[in-house]
Amino acid sequence: MKKSGISLLSFILLLLSTMTSQAQNKKLTIEDIFSKRVYRSERFGPAYWVDNGAGYTTVELSSTGKGVEIVRYDTKTGEKSILVSETDLTPAGRTQALIPEEYEWSPVKDMLLITTNTKRVWRQNTRGDNWILDIKTKKLHKLGESLPESSLMFTKFSPDQTKVAYVSRQNLYVEEIATGKITQLTFDGGDNIINGTFDWVYEEELDCRDGFRWSPDSRKIAYWQLDTKGINNYYIINNTDSLYPSVKAIPYPKAGCTNSAARIGVVQASGGETVWMKIEGDPRNNYLARMDFAVSPDQIAVQQLNRLQNTNNVILCDVNTGNAVTIFTDADNAWVDVCDDMAWLGNGKYFTFISERGGWKQLYKISRDGKTIINLTPGNYDIIQLISINEKAGYIYFTASPDDPTAAYLFRTKMDGKGKLEKLSPADMTGHHSYDISPDCRYAIHTFSNASTPNTIDMVSLPDHKQIRMLQNNSELKAKYAQLDINPTEFFTIETANGVTLWCSMIKPSGFDPSKKYPVLFHVYGEPASSTVQNRFSGGDLWHQFLAQQGYIIISVDNRGTPMVRGREWRKCIYKKIGVIASEDQANAAMALMKKFSFIDPERVGIWGWSGGGAMTLNCMFRYPDIYKTGIAVAAVSDEKFYDSIYEERYMGLPQSNKNEYREASALTYAGNLKGNLFIIHGSGDDNVHFQNFEVLVNELVKNNKMFTMMEYPNRTHGIFEGQNTSLHLYETMFRYLKQNLPAGAR
Repeated sequence: MKKSGISLLSFILLLLSTMTSQAQNKKLTIEDIFSKRVYRSERFGPAYWVDNGAGYTTVELSSTGKGVEIVRYDTKTGEKSILVSETDLTPAGRTQALIPEEYEWSPVKDMLLITTNTKRVWRQNTRGDNWILDIKTKKLHKLGESLPESSLMFTKFSPDQTKVAYVSRQNLYVEEIATGKITQLTFDGGDNIINGTFDWVYEEELDCRDGFRWSPDSRKIAYWQLDTKGINNYYIINNTDSLYPSVKAIPYPKAGCTNSAARIGVVQASGGETVWMKIEGDPRNNYLARMDFAVSPDQIAVQQLNRLQNTNNVILCDVNTGNAVTIFTDADNAWVDVCDDMAWLGNGKYFTFISERGGWKQLYKISRDGKTIINLTPGNYDIIQLISINEKAGYIYFTASPDDPTAAYLFRTKMDGKGKLEKLSPADMTGHHSYDISPDCRYAIHTFSNASTPNTIDMVSLPDHKQIRMLQNNSELKAKYAQLDINPTEFFTIETANGVTLWCSMIKPSGFDPSKKYPVLFHVYGEPASSTVQNRFSGGDLWHQFLAQQGYIIISVDNRGTPMVRGREWRKCIYKKIGVIASEDQANAAMALMKKFSFIDPERVGIWGWSGGGAMTLNCMFRYPDIYKTGIAVAAVSDEKFYDSIYEERYMGLPQSNKNEYREASALTYAGNLKGNLFIIHGSGDDNVHFQNFEVLVNELVKNNKMFTMMEYPNRTHGIFEGQNTSLHLYETMFRYLKQNLPAGAR
């Protein structure tokens, strides 16, 4: 009898081939991405350098698997020692150990400050409970015992580590570590007075949260005080959590409206009267954006932005008299940015400052009197971030990417101002590199990713960038990602008809056939706050990869005005033209891409975005209705007047003197032009882009008899994630709308 079929060896080879093929052709699901969180990155850290870089500490699971422990690793050898065990983290009388959400070492590393049970304040969890652990005695002490639960904010050691200071209920306190004695420093906090922290708009737009600083001699505390009196409230109505609606009032200054009055004072750590700094200018029409002691315990340095944010004054203040002197002014015809890279050199004789005064973001060395200004990084490129300064060796370390605005690499240069660049990141690792450099600048915790490579974290030596040890290779996520039936993100440039070169990214559908035509969905942000065309992992961009698997081409374009490292003119040419130049670039790019790529179906062009990207989606749909057939705008600003003062006025000036510019920039102005399918989505509890934007847009569309689809998520904030099943429902809803109105697949 003749055997039929295939041999055993052939069968095994075929089976293995089929298994491999199946493993590499896994389909994404919205449930896996947003509900089951199947593709989560593995965690590392937070890690903190100790012993000048000879070691670092981090948090790891304990041997029981129920708690955590804080361990020290030798930087060079990797030798591990347990500094704080799960038992050490268990308060007396309790069975459950503390789980540190944050921790901080005292200056000489013999005490540990632990933050737990944190609560959200605006965007982030910035208040909670604080404990101090004495490493030698193992004594665990809870701070602020007489204050409300989970009310302490920004707790930090004094430099001599005898005390801690913190904010509770908008007042400042100092607590002696040895005795537990609490001294209240301010007494007027509450209602409209805020001490040691900030109001909504300072936090959102100036990234100000921690509002006080210890003096180097531990004797004084400098702090911000804000007065919100006179700011109009925005009211958020909660209709779902009780029998009758509840109302939350948030002091929120919209463009052109009254701001908080800000001032800076210095008070003795033992208590007493505050000395207020005599900084010139109306406190409601200037911003005190940064402040810290200027090496000396007798002086603080303040960065003061004027209301239009086109000047930034660096001011030295005498903490004993309050006298203030401006030593340097950064100015621009459009706007200037706050400098977060201000470091003191030469024992306080000089400070560093990043400015665009030369057309690029460059690092300057400025004398304490402001008379000497030296460009440390001359050249036609932007600094992304100052990472570290090795003053002894005469080097500065920073990230930049002179040749590719979608990436970030580590460079160093001598501090002589001659500008010879030395690239330290490996040439064969294209993408985004970030670094936490040790105090002695001999080592760095290095994180690398690109659009197809999840975060890889290793320890490297500097300047040779030699890997000492892998810290987190994300092997599990890499294996899952490798199994997906997806195409890598492609990066390229397109030149528009008006001669503008724009960077783009593209994800092609599974089984892509260039001879056929596919729908394209543009993902847009387009505002000065963020760039979308970046060669980094960003969670794998799984939502867009999912859509590509369904048969969509996903394209993103960074228009002029986005914060790409392409020079001052690129970023600031959109001044007073928010929404105008950006949407023009997006539309011109869409037309150029359709001309270049025959596989794009011009009858199936969609666009979507969130927040500023939602506003850009509306602008594109309304201003260029013949290009975009379908759009989804999430949490969108519809009228520029409705957004906050600091953001809008930075890029648009005051609405009182730029009424026509505000009208021209607002998508609402052009709502009557809508032709395509529009889906607008908003959370009614959005304290950032108010629900007002949504309702006013609905009114305008109704007035113009324009058909559209809308979805409200009750009580959800700007991220629309609160509540059971919200994220899954949101993305399922958007996908259903796309399927119905922008049919997927090749034709």
